[in-house]
Amino acid sequence: MKRHDDFQERRSSLINLTDEQLHERFWQLSQQLVDPMLELARQHTTPSIERSVLLRMGASSIEASSIVGFAIAHGVIGRGVGHCIIKVMNHYKLSLREAIEKCTDESFFTLNFKLGGVLYESK
Repeated sequence: MKRHDDFQERRSSLINLTDEQLHERFWQLSQQLVDPMLELARQHTTPSIERSVLLRMGASSIEASSIVGFAIAHGVIGRGVGHCIIKVMNHYKLSLREAIEKCTDESFFTLNFKLGGVLYESK
């Protein structure tokens, strides 16, 4: 099967663009491709994915399970547990390890991430 060569036709809308305009067009089209994937990732997480994120941040399996459970209970899992850890790090000026340890304490997590808590963010 021979492909019809339509390169000149497809190129006609781009031929008069400058390098800067082509560069901008490239990034616009790239963004159109990536945006739906990012939105899908934002809207669809699972406890397994969130535990995996915590494990890669240095949490133990037990710590990760606890933190994910707290995130589910307080409705912040959609924000991402990694995001919760980073917020604790920045707010309290802690190391990553210290932030993980703090978040394994249910009373600490509840205080900070329940509705109206110090680090709670509404969507």
